[in-house]
Amino acid sequence: MTNLKHPRVRLKPGAHKRLRTGHPWVYSNEVQMDAGAKTLPPGTVVTLEDAGGAPLATAHFNPKPLISARLLDARPDAVIDADWFASRLQAARDLRERLIGRPYYRWVHAEGDGLPGLIVDRIDDVAVVQPNTAGMDAALPAIATAIEGVMQARVIVMRGDSAFRALEGLGEVTRVVKGELSGPIAVKEATATFFADVLGGQKTGWFFDQRDNRAFVASLAKGKSVIDLYTHTGGFAVSCAVAGAKSAHGVDGSGLALELAQKAAAENKVGSVCAFTRADVFEFLAAATQRKEKFDIVVADPPAFVKSRKDLKPGLQGYRKLARQCAAITAPQGIFFIASCSHNAPLIEFTEAVSRGITDAGRTGRLLKTSGAGPDHPVHLQLPEGTYLKALTFALD
Repeated sequence: MTNLKHPRVRLKPGAHKRLRTGHPWVYSNEVQMDAGAKTLPPGTVVTLEDAGGAPLATAHFNPKPLISARLLDARPDAVIDADWFASRLQAARDLRERLIGRPYYRWVHAEGDGLPGLIVDRIDDVAVVQPNTAGMDAALPAIATAIEGVMQARVIVMRGDSAFRALEGLGEVTRVVKGELSGPIAVKEATATFFADVLGGQKTGWFFDQRDNRAFVASLAKGKSVIDLYTHTGGFAVSCAVAGAKSAHGVDGSGLALELAQKAAAENKVGSVCAFTRADVFEFLAAATQRKEKFDIVVADPPAFVKSRKDLKPGLQGYRKLARQCAAITAPQGIFFIASCSHNAPLIEFTEAVSRGITDAGRTGRLLKTSGAGPDHPVHLQLPEGTYLKALTFALD
């Protein structure tokens, strides 16, 4: 179907070439920002035209940020309504059911699922929606209708508190769109149960991207002592305890997150194996080093140290320092796992910073595995920066 009423946004000469190769973005300096384009409300559905006026595709348009247009449909004048969203959501759900096999997954991963600026996590019959662009924010009613049609959600939550929204001129808002929530909800992963605060927790309340990494580290944990730094709600610590760890200690700065970690430990009957400490991780590591504590497995999954390109140098220094302190408490023949969720920290530079930190601690070792997000976080072919999560597992001598 087409809709001939979409406003037209014309590109500068030659600016259409990247779209022709499948790239999903148009930058502001590629748009002929005439008076008509400048006055379009942020998030307007438009038809993009090349410099000669030939229609190219349907997109969300916002004249304010660097990324001005995000491709929705390769057809010009496509109707972007609840049925359109339902079609994309259904395709994304079908793929996740093949990949994951149970209703706990990242349902929509923005451009990777043809829905730029939209994140949706599914936790059983609860959908947590992050509309991170003006277009997806404006489309929330249609998105909610589509979600109800595809999965019959009991609860739909909007989490509008990501940093990306500020770039789009959007404010922060978190609300329940449909249904009611009485508290944290259960998340099933492998043989364990965890709890997510989808209204007040970080991001959507749970980090599905680390699912495979948690399983890998847990497979090494039987009979071992584990320290899980930046544990959040206990993902690595409880997974290792359930897998037979001798001890699993989680450290985080959030008391509310640690309450959910303790709840998960009790739910999985590993409360006697797990311990949780509220502390600044760097301060905790310094004290543990002074006490000459050692752990067989050290996990460090910090928040983003490199939030923008200008933060790259100090952020890499932070990863190097964290790796040095972690290596200092890793037992001989121990395992050290460290991750970065920073889009702006390239894998090569991150690996180099961590390797230098290990050397700074006077340790040697081998890189066993380089990994990333689980398969329910697909990456658009033309957006390699979508591979934001980087994880390294080392065996230290």
